[in-house]
Amino acid sequence: MKKLYYSIGEVSEITDIEPHVLRYWETIFTDLTPRKNKAGNRTYKENDITLILKLKELIQEKKYSTAGAKKIIEGEEPEPGKEKAKPLSAEVQKDLKEVKLFLEKLKEKL
Repeated sequence: MKKLYYSIGEVSEITDIEPHVLRYWETIFTDLTPRKNKAGNRTYKENDITLILKLKELIQEKKYSTAGAKKIIEGEEPEPGKEKAKPLSAEVQKDLKEVKLFLEKLKEKL
């Protein structure tokens, strides 16, 4: 059952990450900022749990350091195997436009 907010205990159970690790990760990863309710308890949303699962994959399964995981999460460094595409040269862009025009004309004839 989906909920709007989850307690740190529930998130710990869902992700299999100890609460003290979750609190530690909050100090390192600026994207992980659960709100606190009036009682001062952390309340996590679905997107927080998704981020925690990604961090778990990077840190515990792929053995990244927290600094390395932070670079990947913040987009400063691509994850290996998922490199950013290099910009196309002007010549390739021109060729692609010509192919696009050709395909559009062909489509009109059909």
